[in-house]
Amino acid sequence: MKGEKTLINPRFSICNCLDSSFEQNIAKDVFLGLTSPRKYIPSKYFYDAPGSRLFDEICALPEYYLTRTEISILKEVGGRILDSYPCIDLVEMGSGSCRKISCLIESSHRHQGSGIRYIPVDVSESALLAAGEEITSFFKEIRVLGFVADFTRHLRHLPDTRQKIIILLGSTIGNFPVPEMRRLFDMIAFSMHSDDRFLLGLDMVKDSAIIEAAYNDPQGVTASFNKNILHVVNRELSGDFQPEAFDHLAFFNPDLEQIEMHLVARHSMTVTLGTIPLTVKLEKGESICTEISRKFRRDTIEDMTAKAGLAVHSWFTDSRGWFSLVELVKD
Repeated sequence: MKGEKTLINPRFSICNCLDSSFEQNIAKDVFLGLTSPRKYIPSKYFYDAPGSRLFDEICALPEYYLTRTEISILKEVGGRILDSYPCIDLVEMGSGSCRKISCLIESSHRHQGSGIRYIPVDVSESALLAAGEEITSFFKEIRVLGFVADFTRHLRHLPDTRQKIIILLGSTIGNFPVPEMRRLFDMIAFSMHSDDRFLLGLDMVKDSAIIEAAYNDPQGVTASFNKNILHVVNRELSGDFQPEAFDHLAFFNPDLEQIEMHLVARHSMTVTLGTIPLTVKLEKGESICTEISRKFRRDTIEDMTAKAGLAVHSWFTDSRGWFSLVELVKD
């Protein structure tokens, strides 16, 4: 039942905020996307269990600099961020695996997770289960309260009784169009108290060849990840997409300073989604946009967060300036 907690082990429980609303939301989102003049499917639907596993593979690829660069920053500065809090809730939005949060905790003096409650938020219950069981096994004092939820819709359901750090890593913020990005910053700022923090990971603008290589690995893992979103739509909406009938395309758009990831139809086709119901016609060469990944400049993000009432407390980056970890406070 929606909102009820399920105890997984003595220090780990899960609360489901989705239930039937998830089916309604994916139906609405996919209908709007596939009837748009420029067809799209929201990237948040990549992350079912197979999609999460494929993304973990992507993070280990040599071309995909984002994860290892962000982790190197977390290992260097995590102690400075965590050690000033006697007790803290770590609220990680779009959490996926627990690799990054583990690096953050390990870098502090609390090697067993004492005084920490970890609150991962993800639409994939299987990803939450795997991460929660792993982190409670590794950190003997930490408590975990997982939320099966869409963080763009369900932030109000999270506990708000302790000092917290809201965490959005992996440059996930870059997946949102600018108006949605602004709304998300507003929502996060509204949920924060004066002593809370917002920890934000940002992929910075750099040579486009480096960026494009990260999304076009020769092993084809990113292509498989991209096509998996069609499997999700087929399963959830009784669709008959044939993923093998699409090619993976990812390129850097210099005008918008963003990667765009598409699925390009190899031939003309008609696709039916029985649950909605909807019939979609695609011409040969027509694409469905599955992800944007905006790359950032410091002045742009400072201006955008300031308009939401957030101020930069600390700004950390790697030696090449490829990735940044920003600690924000309520202004």
